[in-house]
Amino acid sequence: MSFFPIYMDMQNLKVLVVGGGYIATEKLEKLVDFTTQITVIALRVEEEAKNLIDENALTLHQRAYEVGDIQGFDIVIVATDTVELHKSIYEESRGSRILVNSVDNTDYCDFIFPSYVQKGDLTIAFSTGGTSPAFAKQIRRHFEKIIPDSVGEFLQKMKSLRAEMPKGKERMKYFDTLVEEYFKKYFK
Repeated sequence: MSFFPIYMDMQNLKVLVVGGGYIATEKLEKLVDFTTQITVIALRVEEEAKNLIDENALTLHQRAYEVGDIQGFDIVIVATDTVELHKSIYEESRGSRILVNSVDNTDYCDFIFPSYVQKGDLTIAFSTGGTSPAFAKQIRRHFEKIIPDSVGEFLQKMKSLRAEMPKGKERMKYFDTLVEEYFKKYFK
């Protein structure tokens, strides 16, 4: 079965990342685009992960994971090489409202990380449901090239107009025209 695509406001969610290696670093790079309420628990922390932690004022506990560490978090990302730890954290979370992502172990996931393009307020996600992250990454790269950098600026203009203009058919028609003109200019 496929994963349901969902966009979630993460500003007020508390995130725990278990692990400090290369894969944990990849997850942190994505997460900091959406929140900095992140705690990392890891015995060893790669230099790139440490830099991300420092640059974004994330919390670091340099130690092994202990049962109960997930309490108080909304989302837990388990990015280690230990399948047993992935399974035990996932099982520990059952019966709670904590969402778990176990990297490379979809059996222990409530959700997966999509590959995504983000330009301003535009976020487009790509997923193969864990079947082929390499394919999702490649299709993301394709779309990254064809989406103009000016899209963020255009969407800000649209946002302002939505706040200024009264709702109705005229507004919808005007917005459709603006979007069609933008597409004609940038998507040839």
